[in-house]
Amino acid sequence: MSTTLTPVGTLHSPYREKFAIPRQPGLAQLPAVLELQPPFDRPEAVRGLDGFSHVWLIFGFHATAAAGWKPTVRPPRLGGNARLGVFATRSTFRPNPLGLSVVELAGIRCDGGVCLDLLGADLLDGTPVYDVKPYLPYADAIPAARAGFAPEPPARLAVAFAPAAAQVLAAHPEPRLREWLVAVLALDPRPAYRTGEDGDFGVRLFEFDVRAEIRGGQLTVRELRRAG
Repeated sequence: MSTTLTPVGTLHSPYREKFAIPRQPGLAQLPAVLELQPPFDRPEAVRGLDGFSHVWLIFGFHATAAAGWKPTVRPPRLGGNARLGVFATRSTFRPNPLGLSVVELAGIRCDGGVCLDLLGADLLDGTPVYDVKPYLPYADAIPAARAGFAPEPPARLAVAFAPAAAQVLAAHPEPRLREWLVAVLALDPRPAYRTGEDGDFGVRLFEFDVRAEIRGGQLTVRELRRAG
């Protein structure tokens, strides 16, 4: 049996490339917007959803789908050095390129369409979303569950801004931009094999090319350059 999936909407997020996306939802409370598309962008389709604080998103790994699936993968939490079965991980290289994330529902807008304002999404900008379901804490949260090879949240780095980067932040109209950048960069967005190393790197977040360095466990943002 085969099934054709039709996206109900498109997710708009600050993550303009796969690099730097938090490896789990909720680790960085950055804003995102799910824009529903016709014929699903009708206010009655979200009637009652405002009573829930969180929602499940079923989405597609559109940026890696063409690469196909792999029976074993290298989880970042294991430093990229050990292979586990694909069904024991949340790898993007799956038999069916589908993902599942729980995110906070910050608001619903129904002016000329339907948009869901979200917090904590770990999705690439432009991700197709195939379904939205309400999160039920009494059924979906299992405090005694075991987390296998990832029992604890990832460690976080201290983040500082060099004078040039701090000046850009001070002039930016969004007062929470510093907070959002810190939330993502503290998770060390570099590939797993570089964890614990000193070095320079760059990443795209929001409208910026972010240039940073890590020295002795301290991440310093050197430059915030507007992306071309």
